[in-house]
Amino acid sequence: MELAYYQTTAGPRWALDGLLLRPGFELGTLLMGQRAEMSAMLQMAHTGQPASGQRLAPIEAMQEVWASGVTYQRSREARRAESDMGDVYDRVYDAARPELFFKAPGWRVRGPGAAVRVRPDSAWNVPEPELVLVINRHGEIVGYTIGDDVSSRSIEGENPLYLPQAKLYNGACALGPGIELCGPEEMRDVPIQIEIRRGADLLFQGETRTARIHRPLEELVEYLGRQLEFPRGVFLMTGTGIVPPDSFTLTPGDQVKIVIGRLTLENEV
Repeated sequence: MELAYYQTTAGPRWALDGLLLRPGFELGTLLMGQRAEMSAMLQMAHTGQPASGQRLAPIEAMQEVWASGVTYQRSREARRAESDMGDVYDRVYDAARPELFFKAPGWRVRGPGAAVRVRPDSAWNVPEPELVLVINRHGEIVGYTIGDDVSSRSIEGENPLYLPQAKLYNGACALGPGIELCGPEEMRDVPIQIEIRRGADLLFQGETRTARIHRPLEELVEYLGRQLEFPRGVFLMTGTGIVPPDSFTLTPGDQVKIVIGRLTLENEV
């Protein structure tokens, strides 16, 4: 089942598999319940009316997006190459505690078809295609969506303490096009693909699989929820296993297409 958020003539509305849910239905309310209760809650909210309009980022304004770093071997190698700070990334890759950081509040997230941005004060900028976990207030993984964790590699590479500036700014986070409702067992080995085009030219394409994530998904969620509560649920990016070559940087006008499972997210820079 796919849960999506639409901009309709009557305002934003949630839809399940292309059919609108009742006015006033909120994702946050759904995520307050147990995973076992979700199907019944969704059926009660069904209207049977076809959804139409622009798809929005499948997140509500007061929800949060967090992110995990250095969870793939490829990401570890890339961070090591970009940084002059020694073995800090090797240490976090192998450490018991994962790297977790805040990425965006829901109101700042861009949706499918919307523009993402690169910082003009960074000379090296990349998209990071990521499986994004959707987690309820009880710490249960209830689905996933696609995330683009747009990053300023030159800023983070200068000093890891600059991570918030490299990761958290206007237009640095996109989610969509919807939420694939499923449990973690269905996310263990899902293909992730990315294409970057500049006009008619294909500049880069890459592929990986979620099976290459270094840590169990449940472990990332457990650490995130150790001292934080998310009463209306939370989104967690799980890291990137696809990194363009060091000679590549995003420029305005580039088109980024990410495919994970049955979902496809497209954004222009």
